[in-house]
Amino acid sequence: MASSHCFAPFVFLLLLVGCSGRPFYPLPSKLADGDRQPLQTSRPYNIAHRGSNGEIPEETAAAYVRAIEEGADFIETDILSSKDGVLICFHDVTLDETTDVAEHKEFSNRKRTYEVQGVNTTGFFTVDFTLEELKSLRVKQRYPFRDQQYNGKYTIITFEEFIAIALDAPRVVGIYPEIKNPVLINQHVKWADGKRFEDRFVETLKKYGYKGSYMSKDWLKQPAFIQSFAPTSLIYVSNLTDLPKIFLIDDITVPTQDTNQSYWEITSDAYLDFIKDYVVGIGPWKDTVVPVVNNYLQTPTDLVSRAHAHDLQVHPYTYRNENSFLHFNFHQDPYAEYDYWVNEIGVDGLFTDFTGSLHNYQEWNSFKESDDKNASNLLHKIASMVSSYGRA
Repeated sequence: MASSHCFAPFVFLLLLVGCSGRPFYPLPSKLADGDRQPLQTSRPYNIAHRGSNGEIPEETAAAYVRAIEEGADFIETDILSSKDGVLICFHDVTLDETTDVAEHKEFSNRKRTYEVQGVNTTGFFTVDFTLEELKSLRVKQRYPFRDQQYNGKYTIITFEEFIAIALDAPRVVGIYPEIKNPVLINQHVKWADGKRFEDRFVETLKKYGYKGSYMSKDWLKQPAFIQSFAPTSLIYVSNLTDLPKIFLIDDITVPTQDTNQSYWEITSDAYLDFIKDYVVGIGPWKDTVVPVVNNYLQTPTDLVSRAHAHDLQVHPYTYRNENSFLHFNFHQDPYAEYDYWVNEIGVDGLFTDFTGSLHNYQEWNSFKESDDKNASNLLHKIASMVSSYGRA
């Protein structure tokens, strides 16, 4: 998908930010709403999981810019906090795996062990670093089999910087932020006014004009989904904003981090009936929707149909192009996987590491549907002509 010229200066700014390591505080978008192509709502959402992180290190400005260029409907991020209470975009509670923190001798004494979701975890935690310190680090690719050329080029970005990227896109692009590990954050980060992590999260969204229930005029202007694995956080923020929320669901072996409920409990009809008062959908790990044995798909569960029966959308995660992630049924073809989940399972959105691939699949499928419709119309016209001839 071609990028807009008006997006180029902003991309240049982001590259400067990545090199300087200094915080960049966004200005409101200068694009008039009337000049922007609206969000598409006629097909499952293309959700750029941590940006286009199959190509560029996750949760960086460059990964999000690339995802927008490639056709993402929503850019997705995980929100954590720095020691000084600034909300940042980062997936892991520790910095070890996707930054160069180990190379910074000045931080060698920062390694800690904390309990994270019932497991003692050791590493360099974001909550032990100020924003300035976090900005001195550089991000790298999570997987060694992905392109390594961008390692060390980009910094961790703030929630506000992430929002700026979406607002300054040449078309309407939604955001999909996660309230990440709220139990841990609320334990280790204290705000002066006594507010919670969830309060700061919603305040940031409101500051930049995000509001409105799903498909409302306000929502379509600046679309956003709030996601979390913690049901108590989703219920809490429901009293703060009417933005639509998605309840994330982990593997069948992992209980909820805040309520210690099992997978079977939170996917029961009784629980879906309860949680639908607070959320518009669920985001399950895809291998729990369609179980896998020896890398082969098994019989799909009824989770999608039951969720739809409760008027809940289903946005599974995560779709990845590499052979190591594709099940044998798809013959190493990511398009075949997308086709299966969209047309056979019937999901409403897909979290993908490869935004461009999903967009290309959807565009190709749209053209195919258009061709089929045109062919059908032509056949109807021919039938009508033949019928008229027969009556003459």
